[in-house]
Amino acid sequence: MQKKALERIKLFREDPFNVLLNNHALMGEHKDKRSFNVTGDCRIMFYYVKENAVVFSDIGTHPELYK
Repeated sequence: MQKKALERIKLFREDPFNVLLNNHALMGEHKDKRSFNVTGDCRIMFYYVKENAVVFSDIGTHPELYK
């Protein structure tokens, strides 16, 4: 899983909106964050601190992140 996550982070750095990432805004208590796919069920949650700077805040499965 770590290797796949690093591959997706590299892809995110090259093109944050690459279709493979499914980068999308979140709602509810996570409304200020976004997430992208690592695998079918694993996500990386992040938020912007500047226009071109993000913080990866969480990684986990869909049920783990969106309880």
